[in-house]
Amino acid sequence: MDETQRRGRRIMMSGAEVDAFLREQRTCRVATVSPDGRPHVGALWFAWDGTSLWLYSITRSRRWADLRKDPRISVVVDAGESYDELRGVELSGSAVFVGEAPRTGEPCPELAEPERIFPVKNFGIEEMPHDGRHAWIRLTPDTVVSWDFRKI
Repeated sequence: MDETQRRGRRIMMSGAEVDAFLREQRTCRVATVSPDGRPHVGALWFAWDGTSLWLYSITRSRRWADLRKDPRISVVVDAGESYDELRGVELSGSAVFVGEAPRTGEPCPELAEPERIFPVKNFGIEEMPHDGRHAWIRLTPDTVVSWDFRKI
């Protein structure tokens, strides 16, 4: 993970802080680019395994279609209400589709960790439900930018 950022070093999170923050948060905002160049942003729940952000996306969504044509993706995870509470992480890179689409639960060792984390974090259950509409997208970020205004 590249934690270099030009501005705001004073409010930048450490690697351990980024990891803890991404493990505790549930919702992210995913930005993609459509074939005609228009941006698209939508909210999703996610899982963080310490290296990659895992998105369980509907396969018939605009997000999925955009990423099939152009894998560039940026994701923001943020928290805080008042100015002095704002904190967040922006991760950017290329989306990689993992497993069958839509996901039916076929054995896929690469999905063992996200499918262990995601249902506990988001549904409070132990086993990953598969509805025949969603599939996995992995973002192993090329760049990471973070901020924590509580450090000001």
